[in-house]
Amino acid sequence: MNILSLGGSRNIGYFSAIRLLDSGCTVTFLLRNLSKLQDDEVIGKYVASGKAFLVKGDALEKSDVENGWKEAGKHGNIDVLLFTVGGTPEMSLTKGAIIKPADLVTRSFMNTITTMPTSQPQPKIIAVSSTGLTKTSHASLPLPLKPLYAWMLALPHKDKIGLEIIIHHCAGWTWNSKEDGEADEGILPSNWTSTPGLPAPGTLKNVLVVRPAMLTDGECQAEKKKKGSGSGKSKPAYRVSEGELGGYTVSRRDVAHFIADVVLNKWETYADKVVNIGY
Repeated sequence: MNILSLGGSRNIGYFSAIRLLDSGCTVTFLLRNLSKLQDDEVIGKYVASGKAFLVKGDALEKSDVENGWKEAGKHGNIDVLLFTVGGTPEMSLTKGAIIKPADLVTRSFMNTITTMPTSQPQPKIIAVSSTGLTKTSHASLPLPLKPLYAWMLALPHKDKIGLEIIIHHCAGWTWNSKEDGEADEGILPSNWTSTPGLPAPGTLKNVLVVRPAMLTDGECQAEKKKKGSGSGKSKPAYRVSEGELGGYTVSRRDVAHFIADVVLNKWETYADKVVNIGY
């Protein structure tokens, strides 16, 4: 498969891309800083073999994203868009995690979805969001995490809500603003539905939104279980559900394991869904 990756220089996007490259896929990375992957030994071997391509561009710039689509399209129709954009937060005692700009994820996705090529079949789209966004999701969190989410992740979650509102609108899914949350004017302007190039409601197909529990840098438990598996059945390394899970954490490597498994083996099971993943 031919894949365009935004946000793939580190964390979930990076680990997912490696798994997909290992399986024989071609991945084009749109990178604000090429140096993030130019010196990476793992990615380097795929660059050398013509399976990984590094394209300089900032997802906050619409023209850069448009060029990213164009460069990825040089390797055939784009089968998958892997959108894992996220910022490095600064911590504030009063506001928690602060991402700059505050609309990083929302604006980057808007630029991506409005420049998506119409001259080829629509790609599968995987976008990484977060648990605890909506009232229902926040209510299902373990009690010790509720105040932490309310303080530390309040601002990043407003950005993720903007991402999900765009996806729900274009996919024709229901978004209840009273229960699920509204986007701040600074995240999504009031006239955002008139943005040129935005897919009409209900026309965005083959979308998967992944909402991980609190992310850690832990090992890939799925790989550990695979290596140590015996003849008997064992519990899965992580849980995935359309319903709320109420889990504490999940490692970025396990989220990447799930994403790659879905792309390669289980798309029909998870297409056009919002799923939660956690331990």
